[in-house]
Amino acid sequence: MRLTVLGGGGFRVPLVYRALLSDDSDSRVHELVLHDVDPARLRRVGEVLARLEAKAGVAGPTLRLETDLTAAVKGADFVFSAIRVGGLAGRVCDERAALAEGVLGQETTGAGGVCYGLRTVPVAMEIARTVKQHAPDAYVINFTNPAGMVTEAMAKVLGDRVVGICDSPVGLFKRVARALDVDRSRAVFDYAGLNHLGWLRRVLVDGVDVLPGLLADSDKLVTIEEGRLFGAPLLQSIGAVPNEYLWYWYCTKDAIAGIEAAHETRGEFLLRQQADFYAGSGRAGDAYEAWERTRRDREETYMADSRDVSGAGERDEDDLEGGGYDRVALELMHAIARDERATLVLNVRNGHTLPGLEADAVIEVPCVVDANGPRALPLDPLAPHAASLVAAVKEVERTAIEAATTGSRELAVRALALHPLVGSVTTARRIFDRQLHEVPDLARVFG
Repeated sequence: MRLTVLGGGGFRVPLVYRALLSDDSDSRVHELVLHDVDPARLRRVGEVLARLEAKAGVAGPTLRLETDLTAAVKGADFVFSAIRVGGLAGRVCDERAALAEGVLGQETTGAGGVCYGLRTVPVAMEIARTVKQHAPDAYVINFTNPAGMVTEAMAKVLGDRVVGICDSPVGLFKRVARALDVDRSRAVFDYAGLNHLGWLRRVLVDGVDVLPGLLADSDKLVTIEEGRLFGAPLLQSIGAVPNEYLWYWYCTKDAIAGIEAAHETRGEFLLRQQADFYAGSGRAGDAYEAWERTRRDREETYMADSRDVSGAGERDEDDLEGGGYDRVALELMHAIARDERATLVLNVRNGHTLPGLEADAVIEVPCVVDANGPRALPLDPLAPHAASLVAAVKEVERTAIEAATTGSRELAVRALALHPLVGSVTTARRIFDRQLHEVPDLARVFG
């Protein structure tokens, strides 16, 4: 089986490779193609993979590095899309352009997510067209943020053969299962919403919902990161455990204050940190050690500004092992390739799953997966406050997709202004104008 990873020079690619090395099944990946527009990044990641293979003591997939997109995807069975249009410099602009206007500066939530999507959608759709032409039977598994928006744009070309994934729900389920002292494999997690905008509403064990017991126990609630981040009273009032990214919605002023109090934004931190890693050279062992140090530091500082201002403290040790996206993606790939039924939270087209949204709107919900691909499971409707928020954000995403595919500056400003965390046409226009000036990849879309 051949797997192609687009964005193959990305920092998280070794996590995918580590998971591949642990797979000894007959349907494992035998050929891995890494594609990136930056050959130096590809070589650096290749050094890390060589050391991972040596440490594992097993032969990994045959590795091929490619800078030509068509050559990379041709003949692939699965394509992982993990690109970052505009690089980390673009992420920094997403953060700073918003903060300069007094609104949230975050990669996927608010103005930052809209701007990231505006420059990414055209590239993602070109990838989709290339895959459809040169690997028509392949499934595309989209890692690229904003995952819901990008997956929905690619689905206009690929239909149900593109699936978006995120590790946030899995991390939430692990923490809740630990707090409840239940075997995660025996539990059914009722989760629904959009990417980075979802709620865990029930945890069924042998048909009994055990989540109310956790919600009623304030002491136990604060043993999970979400309990410390949001506070037990909020979770008890909504009767659910929100995805950690809802911090930016429920505590917007606190979130902005936390980001502004930090000496650098998350994007600035990663830009500096990863520049050091990619600038290194030498033996494969040196590359691996540098990668592992950088990875650990990255995990420890994840959402650090939010945890600082909320008093949530350090991340749990179990959340620092890395991985998540890679494991969800491989489970999805195995379910399809082996026709082994699995249940996974994925970004797929709505159909009739959540009332009030269009059938082709991409949502994040539990799905059953087998050789026929993923299918969303039936769900109860969202609570009114969640449904209204999801509808508003989905309208923003769909407007942004239309703007990016037509090159309409007015629609781009409209998408920004419609976002509840922006809330001003004047602010939206200033953010967009700054982005046009500072991010060449966005200027190319709206040239």
